Amino acid sequence: MKTRILVTVSMVVALASPAHAQLRDGRENPLSAARDLYASARYDEALAMLNGLQPSSDGGGSDRKSIEQYRSLCLLALGRGSEAESAIAAVVTADPLFMPNETEASPRVRSAFSDVRQRLLPEIASLRYAAAKAAYDRKEYPSAETQFRDLVNLLNDPQMGGRLTDLRTLAIGFVDLATAAAAPPEPKKVEPAPPAPVAAPAPADSRSLHVWTGDEPGVTPPVALRQEVPRVPTMISSQARERGLLEVVIDEQGRVTGLTMRLSIHPIYDSQLIAAARDWRYKPAIAGGVPVKFRKVIQVSVTR
Repeated sequence: MKTRILVTVSMVVALASPAHAQLRDGRENPLSAARDLYASARYDEALAMLNGLQPSSDGGGSDRKSIEQYRSLCLLALGRGSEAESAIAAVVTADPLFMPNETEASPRVRSAFSDVRQRLLPEIASLRYAAAKAAYDRKEYPSAETQFRDLVNLLNDPQMGGRLTDLRTLAIGFVDLATAAAAPPEPKKVEPAPPAPVAAPAPADSRSLHVWTGDEPGVTPPVALRQEVPRVPTMISSQARERGLLEVVIDEQGRVTGLTMRLSIHPIYDSQLIAAARDWRYKPAIAGGVPVKFRKVIQVSVTR
């Protein structure tokens, strides 16, 4: 009989999570010591040590799960099935998705876990839903999203056997709601400000737009202050006309702002003449007592 128990022990010992042999201060880790006692088939001593252990003060579920796993194994080995069930229930409550696989546990241990899980999962799922919904109502959306996703995974567990389908549908809906609520708000689109109205230009004085000529009454023509005419280059002198006509527009400051060769002397000389005319200066034309633009046609007689 003892041989059979030892065989069972060797098959289920892998359930226990690895533990450090020593604590940081050098003392032996009680959970590790209990595991060693269990591995040595000293189940009563291991169980007594496990019963004196408390989960870590930081509330970590992994310590509690490890303690209860060892307790359940010890109790099963001692033939205390009802107490083992309570220990398995504590493991399942701490981690509803935990189920030892075929390489970790004997069929007897797996069957015990399966029976307890199948009985407890609906109640655990209902409690998990209430906790997730409370987080959602507190507007703790990232936490609620995680809890609802975990709940959906739990409700998809084969051992749920198709139970609580309505709760699953509800949980999936809350996953979507919590995800949307947890997402950062989209930046508000800033509509570009409408362009500032551009004031219409004030109506210009008709005299400032009009270009006067010598044929109109009431205008005094401009007077030349500087109007030098270049000499015709020797190389083209035999080909150049003796006279040409250059039209200039003189603005209110006496500057030449427009130039048109009305009668060409020679293409080469025309360009030289226009370049020189840009620097001509005049006393501006006067109309109504104010300077005005004036169009003047100048007859140019070339010097060879």
